[in-house]
Amino acid sequence: MGYPATPGIHSSEQVAGWRTVTDAVHAAGGRMFLQLWHVGRISHPSLQPTGTLPVAPSAIRPEGEAVTYEGMQQFVTPRALETDEVPGIIEQFRAGAQNAKEAGFDGVEIHSANGYLIDQFLRDGSNQRTDRYGGSRENRARLLIEITEAVCGVWGGGRVGVRFSPGGGFNDMRDSDPHATFTFAAEQLNSFGLSYLHVIETIESVETFDFSTLRSAFRGNYMANAGYDLARANAAIASGAADLVSFGTLFLANPDLPARFAAGADLNSPDVERFYGGNEKGYTDYTLMS
Repeated sequence: MGYPATPGIHSSEQVAGWRTVTDAVHAAGGRMFLQLWHVGRISHPSLQPTGTLPVAPSAIRPEGEAVTYEGMQQFVTPRALETDEVPGIIEQFRAGAQNAKEAGFDGVEIHSANGYLIDQFLRDGSNQRTDRYGGSRENRARLLIEITEAVCGVWGGGRVGVRFSPGGGFNDMRDSDPHATFTFAAEQLNSFGLSYLHVIETIESVETFDFSTLRSAFRGNYMANAGYDLARANAAIASGAADLVSFGTLFLANPDLPARFAAGADLNSPDVERFYGGNEKGYTDYTLMS
């Protein structure tokens, strides 16, 4: 757990709860992937069941603050995972994938972005290990590849996506050569026949990042994200810069976004201050298109 009140898919009760959601989505003609997520060092002892330190590739404290039930608190120095603990992390992802299948989802997305655990292993700013999971690009990408193999063993590659944020600095992330790191990782993912590679195209930690290199390196569907509106999304698809475009902020404010796009209707303005606020305000109270 990395934030208060986040959903999980660990228990039979959670599987049953998610089933009510997926049934409703399917009844409305929709499809739904579940994002599998381990936050690593971005958690906080107060969020852990026994108050222990969060785990990470290396014992490096990120700059910034954790969101806790007691308010914002400074991140702590995490505990570096032992090599023999890594298979347990992989098994957690596999079990989550299996539970997602039992809950009626249509696929899963492996969250390897935004400074969370897999991203922490990928980048050399947060991974200073000397075992088989650290050092070279090949070693730093190993956890991602082993998790992807385990998850695809449950779903098959065609129902699995992976998310990257190669230019993102969120959660104090950096890499000495992000192009080389993420191009290599994208190339390694080609062997799985994935549904898509989902790339957050923000640039926060590096001066430039040529996202077309990932587009070229990954031979499957490339899903672009970050700041797209309808016109820009259609232009990206028409030019071949992307196969798919995902919307975050616009969807939060417009639960009927596809219908609004189709009708050329005006969009609700996002209430950014209330994003992820914990109640219905700015979450379920946006108006639908009349």
